[in-house]
Order: sequence, then C-alpha cells, then structure tokens
Amino acid sequence: MYTNVWNKYLPVMRIVLKKSISAEQVLDLNIPDFERAGMARKTGYKFLIKFRNGKVDNVIIDYPLASSLATTLLQDPVIKELFTQHEFHISMNPKFQLTFKHIPKVSAEQEQVSEDKAN
Repeated sequence: MYTNVWNKYLPVMRIVLKKSISAEQVLDLNIPDFERAGMARKTGYKFLIKFRNGKVDNVIIDYPLASSLATTLLQDPVIKELFTQHEFHISMNPKFQLTFKHIPKVSAEQEQVSEDKAN
C-alpha cells in the first residue's frame, strides 16, 4: 500500500542509513505523499522497527506503514548488506519524521565485563 511512497525515499534513506553509523539521523517526510497513498490521519503514526542480523527483530505486522517500510528496505541490496553488518532502529514519530539510529555491537569482551560486574 505504501511501497510506492517508500520507494520514492529509498535513495535518500540509503544515504541517511550510512550517515547514521556515526551519528543519529532524522529524515523529514512529506506528509502529502502519505495522504495521496491513502493515509487519512494527518497526525501520523508512531512505530519502531529494529533490524538485527539482516532482518526485522521485533513485531510490526499490525502496522502496515512500518511493515511496508521494512519490506522496501530489505529488498534493497545495499541496505540489506548494512542490516547484515550493523544493528539499526528506525522509528517514525507523529510529525512524519524518521529517525535512524545505529546500535553499536557489544563485543564478547565487553559482555564478559558486564557479566562479571553483575556477579
């Protein structure tokens, strides 16, 4: 349903995702794009998609806007490769802003230190 809208933003999202590895990024979306695609609420929608190991790591089935974004991103080979190598959280707020956040990997050594402190 929203795949055409997300495809429009795909080249920009590629760039923003790469930039988000070094710092959190926000992408302002054009509300009329979503209204033309059939979205009735002008207030927007909120969602969070977690990508880990090249796939979605949380449940988004009940959110068509989020699931179509996830599908669109995972079909792009460049983005799919980024998702395989890094963990990202992508969220949308009611103001139609997408936030791209890179989640650094915790090394096995750091995990061991954390476990030792807990014990």
